[in-house]
Amino acid sequence: MSTTRQTAEGRDATRITVLIPAHNEEDRVGAALQSLERQSRPADRVVVIADNCTDNTVSIARQRGADVVETIGNTDKKAGALNQTLEWLLPSMGRHDLVLVMDADSTIVPSFLAVATETLGGDPQIGAVGGIFLGEPGGGLLGELQRNEYARYQRQIARRGDDALVLTGTATLHRVDVLNRLLERRGQVYDTSALTEDNEITLAIKSMGLRCVSPRECIVVTEVMPTWSDLWKQRLRWQRGALENLRTYGLTRVTRPYAVQQAGMAFGVFAMWLYLVYTCYIIATGQFGVHPIWTTLGLVFVGERVVTVWHRGRKARLLAAVLIVEWVYDLFLQGVLMRSALDVALRRPATWHHVGAATA
Repeated sequence: MSTTRQTAEGRDATRITVLIPAHNEEDRVGAALQSLERQSRPADRVVVIADNCTDNTVSIARQRGADVVETIGNTDKKAGALNQTLEWLLPSMGRHDLVLVMDADSTIVPSFLAVATETLGGDPQIGAVGGIFLGEPGGGLLGELQRNEYARYQRQIARRGDDALVLTGTATLHRVDVLNRLLERRGQVYDTSALTEDNEITLAIKSMGLRCVSPRECIVVTEVMPTWSDLWKQRLRWQRGALENLRTYGLTRVTRPYAVQQAGMAFGVFAMWLYLVYTCYIIATGQFGVHPIWTTLGLVFVGERVVTVWHRGRKARLLAAVLIVEWVYDLFLQGVLMRSALDVALRRPATWHHVGAATA
């Protein structure tokens, strides 16, 4: 997996190096490497970054033909592991080379690298290409709710013309020259102080005047949280990280859409709870009845929920049509938003959470 491609004229062509940071991923890293082996445009080198592993991650990675490097004294989680490797790797790479950063618990579709490489080659203003992540099978009802959520996010990105809100940490292809510019500007590629390094590096790249995109063909399949507790911790980190990054960057041309999005989410929390309180009030006072306007609006809302997951099949449509189940899920996510905002306001210490895979 460490060959160099050449053009017909004999010159070195663009090389793709894959970096997979892994902490005790013996159950998942094999599948990630297998998905790389199936690429229509294979990577030129695959490096598994073993970060404080105490299981068989290293031996499994080597058995699959990947190069393995082990971190030394890293206390900065994924960002620190990537920075240690990029520090020695980038000087040996050409400015037109590419680096795919991929999670050990995720897999990519066979056309991912080909599409991502072509996308970068077609527009020099694109700084990085991220994947569109979908949830893996399993996890019962909670897993199905997460898969529906991811499917709607996929539609949202498509409506934005593939413009990425966040370069997902599950799989993103970076230009080496962009990574070098980040390194020169701040002494590290990934900001180790950021709780969500993928969100932060998206803002950093966009602040350089470059675009970040997620083509619909670049599909990544990743784990779903197996329990409500795990989901709460995961989303708390995501949401809090996003808020902290906005506070760090301040209000700029780049961050303005993200600030508007957060404000919209906050308004959604207010509107949802206002509706619930009003509904309880009219039921308690005996005023509840069927009103044509509200009934029509309700049916339109249900229809929208069903249509946005239609391509996922019958089970997803039925879950969306029931409505109340996904409504509870939405209230849960709104609870995460409120808790995140409170933690940021009070500057409470943050924690990193790592879980295993969900079961069927």
